[in-house]
Amino acid sequence: MRPVSVAFCSLFLLFSNILAVGQERQIINIENRNSLNLNGVWKYVVDPYQTGYYDYRRDARDQQANPSTAETLFLGYKAQNPSDRVEYDFDKSDNLLVPRDWNSQKEKLFYYEGSVWYYKKFDYPTPTAGSRQFIYFGAANYEADVYLNGKKLGKHIGGFTPFNFEVTGKLKTEGNFVIVKVDNTRGLEKVPTINTDWWNYGGLTRDVKIVEVAGTFVQDYYIQLAKNDKSKVEVSVTLNGLDAANQSLTIEIPEANIKVNCTTNGDGKASATVVAGNLTLWSPENPYLYDVKIAHNNEVLADKIGFRTIQVKGTEILLNGKPQFLRGICIHEENGVRGGRAYSREDAQMLLGWAKELGCNFVRLAHYPHNENMIRVADELGILVWSEVPVYWTIQWKNEETFKNAQTQLTDEITRDKNRASVIIWSVANETPVSPERTDFLRRMILTARQLDPVRLVSAALERKAKAGTANVQVVDDPLQEFVDIISFNQYIGWYEGLPEKCKTAAFEIKFDKPVMISEFGGDALAGNHGSKDARWTEEFQEDLFKESLKMLEKIPQLRGMTPWILADFRSPRRLLPDIQDGWNRKGLVSQTGDKKKAFYVLQNYYKVKRRAYENVVGR
Repeated sequence: MRPVSVAFCSLFLLFSNILAVGQERQIINIENRNSLNLNGVWKYVVDPYQTGYYDYRRDARDQQANPSTAETLFLGYKAQNPSDRVEYDFDKSDNLLVPRDWNSQKEKLFYYEGSVWYYKKFDYPTPTAGSRQFIYFGAANYEADVYLNGKKLGKHIGGFTPFNFEVTGKLKTEGNFVIVKVDNTRGLEKVPTINTDWWNYGGLTRDVKIVEVAGTFVQDYYIQLAKNDKSKVEVSVTLNGLDAANQSLTIEIPEANIKVNCTTNGDGKASATVVAGNLTLWSPENPYLYDVKIAHNNEVLADKIGFRTIQVKGTEILLNGKPQFLRGICIHEENGVRGGRAYSREDAQMLLGWAKELGCNFVRLAHYPHNENMIRVADELGILVWSEVPVYWTIQWKNEETFKNAQTQLTDEITRDKNRASVIIWSVANETPVSPERTDFLRRMILTARQLDPVRLVSAALERKAKAGTANVQVVDDPLQEFVDIISFNQYIGWYEGLPEKCKTAAFEIKFDKPVMISEFGGDALAGNHGSKDARWTEEFQEDLFKESLKMLEKIPQLRGMTPWILADFRSPRRLLPDIQDGWNRKGLVSQTGDKKKAFYVLQNYYKVKRRAYENVVGR
């Protein structure tokens, strides 16, 4: 073992300091820790006026010394006698399943935006002596106020990232109850802002667990190859506990004959660099995952981690030093077949299975961090991932609180997924209008991503426009190109601009010597709606649009990947056309019933050709 570089130590300290901003730092790798699952049936109360949170003078009840038991829902109060005035009763209320969104479960909540109170009773066995407990939420859209046994634990903002609160010493062996006020109200100052093109699913949309750990435990770690170096593994571990300093740790990868012994510093952190030897590198063709063990005292935390390098060199994207063409597709976190927000391993296997059938080695998870199952299944299947935060369209660029919100979501995303080999690109935005304030906002986001993770690539889905004074020359006139690793942009020539015929004359000018990726293109088609290729909404129109778009994009010399929009039809309140859209964005290559449209096979055939071409290049 060799001491890690000063730069890497500084990076890890910065990473930990950023994580410390907020209420409680995230505990990673929840699925491999001891836990009590709180998923299943929860009671709920709809509260559009937030009566259970604010009194009639709009004062927050959880800030009051003696809040009224009659209306304060987080107290979970039960009437003690017939004269007792209590204006709610969770036991008599209706049920919701967790994890799930409320919109797809209850017709009356289909369009609902506002507050819903969730309630769950549970018992907890006597904890192991000296252990600690945390309540963990995979996500709650959009704001969550969490209470245990009538006492507030904290608040979380952001609909797609995990959070946890310590509950050590607050649990009873019988009769615990957790209450969560979830509010999915959109707001101009929020991230995403008020205007999007996807469904605003509300609720406890991912797992809820009570996690039990040792008094001093491994909270966070980073185990990956050094930047552009297949011969070295960089290791960092953070302990959480009163005696976290000067603790011995062992990080072991038995199959690779790697064993690292290290000691934490005064901040409970340990870092090291170890010679890797001849590792089997993770790739889409061979998604090899090593069993990794982190031991502290008598506790062993296990994970499965793949090792690969990713870099940009000129106009090439190199995975393990080999040129790649990113054969991708965009995906929303939605299971249209079942209806509602996707959350389970089965959902991930279905969506990523369709992507594999399409011939993809890459997916863009739009437009927010997807659930951890998606990332772990991508690791297992060998699918590269673009992971994004919901800085979407027109954010309040001058609002520093909005920036901190976005930065926190990016930090949480990177914290959770930094050990996943599949993730190769952090995206900081989608289709944002150029202005000095916006560029500064996104430049700071890019700087945050690079500080937290110097290994992976950074990009954003930019916009293109026609060059003034030309017939059909397309340019990306965006200063953000200077700061990203890959020039990625969305284009809808043939759908929002002209007809597919316009693709024949389009040309693209790219100013930077960087790889180019088309992050979106496509058009709508209602599955089963057949007719002329000149008739919008038909499968034939979409099929022809894909054929012409692919021929047009092939003319870009730096083209190194694409993620057409989108794998499957998804719900959007913006899509209003009766008998065609009916509240669905129909740009999917797969319908909400799982039927593949004709354009699916156009892209599938294109990807077969691309795969063979790159295999031949790499083979030489």
